[in-house]
Amino acid sequence: MFLASVLLISLSGVLMPGPLFAVTLKRAEKNKYSGLLIALGHGIVEFPLMFLIYFVLSMYKIPSTVQVAVGLVGGAMMVFMGIQMFRGRNKRETAMTSPMRATIMAGAYTTAINAGFILWWLTIGTTLIINAQIFGFIGFAIFTGVHWFTDFAWYTVAAFVIFKSQRFWNNRVRYGITLFCVAVFVGFGLYFMGSALYALMA
Repeated sequence: MFLASVLLISLSGVLMPGPLFAVTLKRAEKNKYSGLLIALGHGIVEFPLMFLIYFVLSMYKIPSTVQVAVGLVGGAMMVFMGIQMFRGRNKRETAMTSPMRATIMAGAYTTAINAGFILWWLTIGTTLIINAQIFGFIGFAIFTGVHWFTDFAWYTVAAFVIFKSQRFWNNRVRYGITLFCVAVFVGFGLYFMGSALYALMA
């Protein structure tokens, strides 16, 4: 029952379009394995956070000031990333790092600045980890594996499908996708900043 709830809650989060999906959408144009690499980068940030919550944060109540700070800082970073993406909409990538490494880094960076991701783990995620503790460390390990597998499966499949269909894209479609990604970053960023300010004034 517990693992079923983990799977359903994880899927409800990963299937919702967000910054990580926006990055996957952009990267999939170049590499059909970008979803797998994005998921690896996502895991680089997510696994340490899960273990941190398991060993420390699940023992204490998360102060509301921490959630407000995450919303403000993370939201501002997301807006900034959206603006930078828009400014570079006509530029081709000339990264000095390898495409594989750059994609993994994109997954890690986007995850780290995603205020929604951090807030999810400080609230819903922490509750799931507390429930996993009932089954000991083995239960927690299974929980982390099931949760990350949903990310891995979704982004890998999504990127592969996008890559296979991108031969039908023209410049207008690519421009529209870029604007969609920009809107996702700026929209989510403003939403989290607004929510944080509302909580601060409440």
